[in-house]
Amino acid sequence: MLDLAIIGAGPCGLATAAAAQAAGLTYLAFDKGGVVDALTRMPLNVVFSSTPDRLEIGGVPFITQGMRPTRAELLTYYRSVARRLQLRLALYTEVLSVEREDGGFLLHTRHVLRGRRETVTARAVVVATGYFDTPNRLGVPGEDLPKVSHYFTHGHPYYDLDVAVVGGQNSAVEAALELWRAGARVTLIHRGQDLSPKVKPWVLPDIRSRLEKGEITALFQAQVTRIEPEAVVVKVAGRERRLPNDFVFALTGYHAESPILEALGVEREPDTGVPHHDPETMETSVPGLYLAGVTAAGWDANKIFIENGREHGARIVAHLLGRRAAQGVL
Repeated sequence: MLDLAIIGAGPCGLATAAAAQAAGLTYLAFDKGGVVDALTRMPLNVVFSSTPDRLEIGGVPFITQGMRPTRAELLTYYRSVARRLQLRLALYTEVLSVEREDGGFLLHTRHVLRGRRETVTARAVVVATGYFDTPNRLGVPGEDLPKVSHYFTHGHPYYDLDVAVVGGQNSAVEAALELWRAGARVTLIHRGQDLSPKVKPWVLPDIRSRLEKGEITALFQAQVTRIEPEAVVVKVAGRERRLPNDFVFALTGYHAESPILEALGVEREPDTGVPHHDPETMETSVPGLYLAGVTAAGWDANKIFIENGREHGARIVAHLLGRRAAQGVL
């Protein structure tokens, strides 16, 4: 039986694994994709707002060429942490369900590539599944058309095409700029009166310039009402406009959900969606079941980032060690 099973091998899952290893606990970190899988689905050219020291885990220094890391540097860093610390990872292994059993937990897993199913027992479980799997949907007809995506990686495939980007924060703004640079005809659609004040300060002058020159079209106080194979329909100032369209990027954010928490009886705050847990120990209302990273944030994914979520693993491990000492388990 493992001391700790970690569901999710993103940065916060890796930080928890590193803390468990340093404490001498037996553990295994599962992920249905590769290591820090969510980062691989982010834009190729993204530059993160945090400085490298705020993203370090496991006591491994993070050195970058610039003041802020790129996606490629971040991927390289977290791979190097896993390799350097020899973290125990079960990659491309999905945790299908978790049951309480004999004072611990039984995890049912499936290898994504081989289909092999196994069961693993653990005294404690950490849910560190992040939020990137559950985008905030527009909730309009046509959202499930093949031309619609809630993720953006790079602009090259959209040269000479009509592309709508829905949203007004960093992901939408950066996607609009990259699409324009790749030769797409871009329309930025945002329900607010202006761009979000959270847009990165080094990105804001660029997007403002493109909008002022008409190189990127912006529709503010606008709402997509439906998506058609050859158009997107937008309501602006109470009137509908039908825009020619080839692709839609609905970049309206993401939120953390976990069927595992619900199945084990962890309730959420009705207004915020925050799972019931102790923020000092990260233990949920189910003894031995913990949260790490943005999974603890509820519907507002902007409350927890790598730079504060990376601290959760140390709290969890400290609580586990304290409980073992109280029970006389060395």
